[in-house]
Amino acid sequence: MDLQKLLPQVRSAVIESGALIREAWDKPRKVRYKGRIDLVTETDVAVENDVKARLATILPEATFLAEESAAEAPLNELTWVIDPIDGTTNFTHQVPFVCTSVGLWHNGRIVLGVINAPIMNECFYSVAGGGAWCNDKQIFVTKNDNLENSLVATGFPYTIAEDADDITDRLRRVLKASQGIRRLGAAALDLAYLAAGRFDVFYEKGLKPWDTAAGWLLVNEAGGWVTEYDASRDFSLYSPNILASNTLLHAQMSKLM
Repeated sequence: MDLQKLLPQVRSAVIESGALIREAWDKPRKVRYKGRIDLVTETDVAVENDVKARLATILPEATFLAEESAAEAPLNELTWVIDPIDGTTNFTHQVPFVCTSVGLWHNGRIVLGVINAPIMNECFYSVAGGGAWCNDKQIFVTKNDNLENSLVATGFPYTIAEDADDITDRLRRVLKASQGIRRLGAAALDLAYLAAGRFDVFYEKGLKPWDTAAGWLLVNEAGGWVTEYDASRDFSLYSPNILASNTLLHAQMSKLM
């Protein structure tokens, strides 16, 4: 499989599907709830159906693990891992931190990733061994090794009501140790921004494979490191938590976690 040949096709497919998000941006939303704060809109479903149809023509033999239609599907030898709209709550409130995330799982690892933020006209993409890119410009993690000068990104799980004490305790520690914390509300974008050197560190618990698949590869290819909170534990798509950094800050952040 020629990943460099595959990437432009996948990138185009994801960007073309992003047109559905732009078209729906100023229109009324039809929202239903999968949980108290877990939303899905008709646009989530439309984008997922659209991008799956496009990807099926590129790699007909691949299966799908996708948030809205195949959330419980297994990871096979060749599987697309898709979040049609990461940041659905942002989308419903017209906050532009919204993206589509597509990762390709092949023989036990993510080998291709595309994260498209259509409202901000930014597309982040990578293949294994090919570096990380945004809109045709190569991107890299920061070279900052001082936690006090670090901008840290995080997010809150759908279980926030049950986990509030644990989350706020960790938040307090990071706030005291860092320059500041940002919460975009879209984990895939957090990882893309880390890869692009906009954030120094990202951490969160309770994410799903489609939240992290593409971003995991982007961070690694941009020179960063991804583990669980305990840096001695390798990250997997089913890890209970994620710690991603520019590598230089990883040990300090893991200890803080």
